[in-house]
Amino acid sequence: MAEDSRLWDVICDGPFVPMKTIGEPVVTVPKTRKEYSDADRKAIEKNFRAKKIFVCGIGPDEYNRISACQSAKKIWEALQTAHEETIQVKQSKIDMLTTEYKLFNMKDDESIQDMHTRFTSIINELHSLRKIIPRNKLDRKILSVLPGSSESKVNSITEVKDLQKLIIDELIGN
Repeated sequence: MAEDSRLWDVICDGPFVPMKTIGEPVVTVPKTRKEYSDADRKAIEKNFRAKKIFVCGIGPDEYNRISACQSAKKIWEALQTAHEETIQVKQSKIDMLTTEYKLFNMKDDESIQDMHTRFTSIINELHSLRKIIPRNKLDRKILSVLPGSSESKVNSITEVKDLQKLIIDELIGN
């Protein structure tokens, strides 16, 4: 566990750079590789270990994003920048998905299952962004986009079923 903590320190604080003091007035400068002690090498190795963990845990697209980074800290910063959404980006996605939800219609050549899959995808993305649409609104939306040939079925469902308790999968099954 202590090793994990030290690796995290390298990710947050940057790699260890062995230093030495020289001259008058005294100045601190980085050591050359030939001057490294065993302790220096062991401390430097933590950055390599942390980098290896990152590289082994990401896909090819992410690798391209971080391949030029020289330290685990730089890799971490690049990944954070790429994946942390700003409030504006998140709100923009919510707005886009909400519009997609409002304009959602069943396509002419689409099966109910395919329509349900598309609809669920939009709802799940909204849910992941913490935008929750009440279940009864989801049911009503599904019923409203069904083709005219399903009108009698839609009417019987709305009369018989309690849309407050009906689950979308159950609705699609009906």
